[in-house]
Amino acid sequence: MKIDIPSLDTIREGARQFVAAMGERTVFAFYGKMGAGKTTFIKAVCEELGVADVINSPTFAIVNEYRSETTAELIYHFDFYRIKKLEEVYDMGYEDYLYSGARCFIEWPELIDDLLPADAVRVEITEGPDGSRSIQIGDPS
Repeated sequence: MKIDIPSLDTIREGARQFVAAMGERTVFAFYGKMGAGKTTFIKAVCEELGVADVINSPTFAIVNEYRSETTAELIYHFDFYRIKKLEEVYDMGYEDYLYSGARCFIEWPELIDDLLPADAVRVEITEGPDGSRSIQIGDPS
């Protein structure tokens, strides 16, 4: 599935489409260059899921935990950009998060590809020359 976001003004509509397509899947691995909009899009998705807390990048914390105010659903937002060794991920107890059944949104998953669950959904974000974004969920169709 592909979602086109012409501008930041339409990101919430893109997030709504993404939420509608999530189904029962829980682990989403977001790939994209620095500045492609991974954090911004995940923020919009969390807001669509009912998170009212301030949502920001967990770059230094590695993981932020949120809860939907509408469904009480638990959501984990990871940023593995600063991970130097996989031992750091083992030490944080990644399995407790990724196999918890809670929604997990992962930035920079390429740094932990070998640890991702087999059913993790690949989400590729690319930026167009005009500032638009394209979100490819799963295999291109």
